[in-house]
Amino acid sequence: MEHLNRTLSALADPTRRAIVARLAEGEATVSQLVDRFALTQPTISSHLKVLEAAGLISRSRVGQTRPCRLDPAGLKMLADWLADYERFWTDTLDRFVEQAEGASPTPTAGDADEDA
Repeated sequence: MEHLNRTLSALADPTRRAIVARLAEGEATVSQLVDRFALTQPTISSHLKVLEAAGLISRSRVGQTRPCRLDPAGLKMLADWLADYERFWTDTLDRFVEQAEGASPTPTAGDADEDA
């Protein structure tokens, strides 16, 4: 559960969500992210550390660069957790629709005048 808490906390920040969205397009270096978001290198690096600790991204070293990419394992854990709630809402919505379809409409004041 601690890993899930770190993941949700990391995604609570709009800049980190935007970084994740950018990395969904493909790998990017820290410099490319700095240019994209017009933030300082230390700020981007700080966000990346949080995302990495949450297991959402991984970084490698290629020469002087540190390319970042989404980590499918971290995203799968989150997707699996959300899937449990999706089933809950789908089941709840299905029951609601079934109940609504089985209920007779409640007459309104205007309906009573039409019958007279």
